[in-house]
Amino acid sequence: MKTSHLLALALAVLLLPAQADRKSLRIATGELPPYATETRPDQGIALSIVRRAFELAGYKVEFHFLPWSRALAESKTGKWDGTAYWGHKPDHEKAFYLSDNVVTEQWVLIYRKTIDLNWRTLEDLRPYQIAIIQDYTYTPELWAMVKSGELKSDSTPDDLAALRKLVNGRVDIAPMERNVACDLLGRNFIEGEANRLRAHPKLMTDKFTTHLMMPRKLPDSRARVLAFNIGLKKLYDSGEHTKLLSQVHCPSSWSEVAVGSPK
Repeated sequence: MKTSHLLALALAVLLLPAQADRKSLRIATGELPPYATETRPDQGIALSIVRRAFELAGYKVEFHFLPWSRALAESKTGKWDGTAYWGHKPDHEKAFYLSDNVVTEQWVLIYRKTIDLNWRTLEDLRPYQIAIIQDYTYTPELWAMVKSGELKSDSTPDDLAALRKLVNGRVDIAPMERNVACDLLGRNFIEGEANRLRAHPKLMTDKFTTHLMMPRKLPDSRARVLAFNIGLKKLYDSGEHTKLLSQVHCPSSWSEVAVGSPK
């Protein structure tokens, strides 16, 4: 570990609140089951990780559910102590301190099992109709090919609509986070419908890290992120992080893909 990282960890330890004086933090978030949602007792896998990491760092967390865009905008102004959880973008670092990686999302291609999908590069997807959600990040390479017309895209409002189009044969492929797809299929489709689909084992990217973000406008934000990172490291080291990630069940017909969450 670099000397600068050791110094940061030492500083965070000194700044940890004592158990008897545990501080409460108000974190803005949004709906993205199974990672963040009011429909689960634990409020979602990613939020469970955020909560437990802060608990190990001596903080208590209250999550407030808002539309994602509002959660981001209001957190920038310092109305909330932070917001979780977000993919890494350079623009975020202008207004926030970002934590270490909370979860590495598994972006894969969900496809109809009647298709013999064997893809290595995005060029291999040219024959297929692809459900695309306009507000999603995906990867820069995929968006470039969609915008240029090299890939045949079908504008779709959300992941649930994309899965319905797949089940009904209206599209061939939908790029989607694997655990999100499994959760939606389990809650909205019967087993026979879910088993019409497959998740390709090849990840679209292995670099889709996600983060707690705390606003630079608040004077305590940097120390809180450092403290959070210590708690998060404890979760990784103890194996609890892996256990929290293993709560989603995918369709029985899907061959399992190793669930990774690189630090």
